[in-house]
Amino acid sequence: MRTALIVLAALAAAVVVDLVSAVLIRWGALGRYKWLLEPLRQACRRPAAAVLLVGALYYALPPGPAEWQRYLRHAILLILIGVSAWLVIRALNVSEAVAFSLLPSDLATSRRVRRARTQIRPMRRLTVAVVTVLAVGLILITFRPVRLVGISILTSAGVVGAVIGLSARTALGNAFAGIQVAFADGLHVGDVLVVDGEWGRVEEVKLTNVVIRLWDERMLILPTTYFTERPFQNWTRNESRVIGKIQLHVDHTADLDDLRREARRLVESSPLWDRNRWVLQMVDATPQTVVIQVQASAADGASAWDLRCDLREGLIRYLRDQHPQWLPRTRSQYQP
Repeated sequence: MRTALIVLAALAAAVVVDLVSAVLIRWGALGRYKWLLEPLRQACRRPAAAVLLVGALYYALPPGPAEWQRYLRHAILLILIGVSAWLVIRALNVSEAVAFSLLPSDLATSRRVRRARTQIRPMRRLTVAVVTVLAVGLILITFRPVRLVGISILTSAGVVGAVIGLSARTALGNAFAGIQVAFADGLHVGDVLVVDGEWGRVEEVKLTNVVIRLWDERMLILPTTYFTERPFQNWTRNESRVIGKIQLHVDHTADLDDLRREARRLVESSPLWDRNRWVLQMVDATPQTVVIQVQASAADGASAWDLRCDLREGLIRYLRDQHPQWLPRTRSQYQP
């Protein structure tokens, strides 16, 4: 009877807490924090009720002389640890979702937003991993044989510890590198990178790896230690604007002023140009040709890539159709 009353009281308390929290969030003084408390209540109501019920059941079943009573109480304790970890993980997930919802959605123009997204997600995953490890550790401690084995390993000569440390060195190194990448401000979610000659945008930053979506929609997955040990290019670290450039080889007789007028027409007529910067220059000369370079800015990396392709195609078409004599030629001189 005592056990049944305690369980019923816990069930009633869970219902009352749910109703009271809903009233406080909707009409009470906590209404200004509704944006946080409402999703927290919706996500945590079931694990919170489970914690109340399982905790009440554990309290209502005192250890008895019978062996089945001890086993039952131990099983309820394991369930209590599990649902408590479930509650904490749900709260962490809601906190991450609420934090993301408060950030502006335009990732390409806000460096602060990209940095916040890069730092919040690894920290949430790290805390979830810590909570999971603590829950597993607490569960193992409740088993006396496992607890004794664990104590003997921790107090032993350290051979087993050395083996475990060597086997976990790579995983731990990647995890710590992930925290370093998240807070070193070297790259953010949404940045445009050039890694080993591959151009792409950072899709996701995890504790152990970084996912990059390449220009052809392939996914390049690199360990986080790569970005702490090797150089890479970040085109959008301070701003999302990217300057694209193309190079063309033309004959020495080409009129650069004429080419500059055509390049200006192509750039200004393109919707991909952000109306900020463009230039045409001669950057090199060889015995057969001169090298001209056109630079034009775009809003982001993808637009810069398309703008470069359009400019290259337009200038080649102009040279082919209007001035074919300016295309590269090989000259020879006859000596009698």
